[in-house]
Amino acid sequence: MAFLHIKNVSIRGVAACVPSKIEENAGITNIPDLEKLIKTIGVERRHMAKPETCTSDLCFEAAQKLIEELNWDKNDIEGLVFVSQTPDYILPATSPLLQNRLGLPHDCFTLDISLGCSGYIYGLSTLAGYMQTGGIKKALLLVGDTSTKVCSADDKITYPLFGDAGTATALEYSDDDEGFLFHLGSDGGGYKSIIINDGSYRNPYNNASLEMQHIGDGISRNNLQLTLDGMDVFSFGISKAPETVNSLISKFDINKDSIDYFFFHQANQMMNERIRKKLQLPEEKVPYSLKDFGNTSSASIPLTMVTQSAAELKNGDKQIIACGFGVGLSWGSVKCSTKNLIIPHLIYHG
Repeated sequence: MAFLHIKNVSIRGVAACVPSKIEENAGITNIPDLEKLIKTIGVERRHMAKPETCTSDLCFEAAQKLIEELNWDKNDIEGLVFVSQTPDYILPATSPLLQNRLGLPHDCFTLDISLGCSGYIYGLSTLAGYMQTGGIKKALLLVGDTSTKVCSADDKITYPLFGDAGTATALEYSDDDEGFLFHLGSDGGGYKSIIINDGSYRNPYNNASLEMQHIGDGISRNNLQLTLDGMDVFSFGISKAPETVNSLISKFDINKDSIDYFFFHQANQMMNERIRKKLQLPEEKVPYSLKDFGNTSSASIPLTMVTQSAAELKNGDKQIIACGFGVGLSWGSVKCSTKNLIIPHLIYHG
């Protein structure tokens, strides 16, 4: 089991950006049993990126605002990690493009990580790991996805569920900070549970890639669009999410009652509620952003922090646990302390 204790790094601020375009799920006309579906997944509306808007555009806006409110000198930012499964290009990586666009120095370390639902936790562990010896003093973790671009409008499993968002988290080195406690895991045997089959190198784009396939009642899609096996993912989520949180608590002897907030990846309402109840967590400690933003993949944890708990996180010390789980399959949890975070108001793009 991958347990990590990364010291001397803390979160200084979090920002989030969403597209201005909103689609109300109640207005969808081609999906059966819509009212029941909305109640089950807990998503009433989602923010959707325009065709010309990339995840990096949303992360850029979040980063610019966060840097401004932190009053950081861009020349002092020495690291940038970009976590997404909707990058600008197959190649080059997107992180160097963001370094250049943000005007960060040329000796800034950059790295792309291709992960979805667990991506925020993995991104934190990666960037904090590079920073813990003090070689990098200030850095940005940019995390997000524009998943609506790969969802079929005729797929009741994915289309009403996913929304788009980009986020920025500022990390800073401090030689007396307690840092982060992590538990991380993966099971590539379940890779087909959440997948886009065609369009890369295992299954390149071909003449049949765009052919729509009728899978079942309310489910039609092509091989360039997202496939999600609802039952497999539900079973995975309600087992692995509580398991990783309990493993983290047990390994590091954490007093669960001392935790102020538990931020979970926003998968869907039914799954997240099952996880909360299995962990016996009170409702007031588990905020949700699903209603207004849907499942925003790797962005869902920081987006929930910004939109649901900003006032509390901006004032005083807080103990938090965050947990991500999904595509890969992969999962992870982290415990850390926050103190008077800088959290700008939610940013709208376009």
